[in-house]
Amino acid sequence: MTTLVFGHKSPDTDSTGSPIFWSWYLNSKGVDAKPVLLGEPNTEAAFMLQHWGLDKPEIISEVAEGQDVVIVDTNNPAELPASINAANITAIIDHHKLVGGLETKGPIDITVRPLACTATIMVDLIGEADMAKAPKEIKGAALTCILSDTLEFRSPTTTDHDRAVAESLAKDLGVDLGNFAAQMFAAKSDVSAFSDAELIRMDSKEYEVDGVKFRVSVLETTAPEIPLDRKDSLMNTYNTVQSEDGVDEVLLFVVDILKEEATLLVPNDRVKAVAEKSFGATVDGDTVVLPGIMSRKKQIIPNLKV
Repeated sequence: MTTLVFGHKSPDTDSTGSPIFWSWYLNSKGVDAKPVLLGEPNTEAAFMLQHWGLDKPEIISEVAEGQDVVIVDTNNPAELPASINAANITAIIDHHKLVGGLETKGPIDITVRPLACTATIMVDLIGEADMAKAPKEIKGAALTCILSDTLEFRSPTTTDHDRAVAESLAKDLGVDLGNFAAQMFAAKSDVSAFSDAELIRMDSKEYEVDGVKFRVSVLETTAPEIPLDRKDSLMNTYNTVQSEDGVDEVLLFVVDILKEEATLLVPNDRVKAVAEKSFGATVDGDTVVLPGIMSRKKQIIPNLKV
């Protein structure tokens, strides 16, 4: 049976590149593996595929009972197919906190490390000898994932090890990190083709605080004016997204990669209270700038209060 390797829904660069990376490794060891996605990749992930000449993995919505799977870049059942616990989960490779709710048929390999990117963990697991055999496009995917998740080392989730692995990959590939990251972020910032609902869900996770269900969405960009120019229509779409997704509120943070700050859209009093209680902000209007806030995993979700 072919092992399916996939990350979370609304796949970002890491959840697109890491399944490709790990599938290559499994195949090199004689395991029949195939990367798949749980949705359309975002514009930066699409840039990665095009730049390194990689095929876009098949998009799936469900997995069959007993299907062998490897889960990467998440361990949250809410971010996975509804049928995930009927599958045969053989391994999990992740860098997020444990959420609970996944069930396995027996003992499995689990690697969860406090690093900024799943691809960094995979480089360590694969080891120098096998990494030396990796083709250029696989190393390129790993590098792109790390630069994306660390925001070119600006994110507070970045560790010295993430940086060292990225610099080693870049040297091997002959890539200028600054120039390449600029190309990546330009691709990520081009969101003109997406509807408001697609933007809200593009890089989004569901999270519950004291009985309130949030869709916590992040748009990382070097051109924040593009989504912020659409703030009225974005906030008008919140009700539709909330109704369709079964959440109580949408929190949309537009992260300015270069200024290292986030702008939160504030459509109502509850979100205003969340901003004030969670980040000590003073809200005057329908947006609030949060200096230094860049990471949903480390700075946004852990601090949410209602």
